[in-house]
Amino acid sequence: MKVAKVMLPAAMENCYLAINEETKESIIIDPGSAADRVKSAVAQTGTKPVAVLLTHGHFDHAGEAATIADEYGIKIYAHEACADELKNPSINLSADMYGSSETYRADIFLKDDEVIELAGLKVKCLFTPGHTPGGCCFYFEKEGIVFTGDTLFAGSVGRTDFPGGSMSQLVGSIKSKLLVLDDDTICYPGHNEPTTISEERLYNPYLS
Repeated sequence: MKVAKVMLPAAMENCYLAINEETKESIIIDPGSAADRVKSAVAQTGTKPVAVLLTHGHFDHAGEAATIADEYGIKIYAHEACADELKNPSINLSADMYGSSETYRADIFLKDDEVIELAGLKVKCLFTPGHTPGGCCFYFEKEGIVFTGDTLFAGSVGRTDFPGGSMSQLVGSIKSKLLVLDDDTICYPGHNEPTTISEERLYNPYLS
């Protein structure tokens, strides 16, 4: 699997393309803004998108999911606890950031630890609330990769001062769902640069 990062402008957020180089298919993760930029990145890879995955419902991660999904005729996946935040402008932050209330959608809701196959790749949904009530991470075990959204960053963790956030819940989620993964698992976060589970276990000040 190859990972391509697309930097988006709403909050300097990372959108990712998880690419199966054998099938030439891709999975789009967190297309929060600038749909044209996401579509351009897809075109550059020459891949066929098969799904959109949302790590949580904030505007900068879910804002253009419907546009992208409709463009390619594909489904949007999120954890089942994400449903309320997608539909609630006070939780998805669109009212605060845009001055207008927006609602977002997912087509298929996943349960904790549910494994699905997309683009010939197996991906597990890890429920990691704390940044938002419905936050999750997407784990590609065979490939040793996890997309952590705004749950875990290099040397930091997601903010918990937004509606529905909880630092104790977030740290608990990280310790129970992410730090138990193999040391060399690569973490692709929603902002900033990649890291590894071993780096965060050893050096992340929020997790000591």
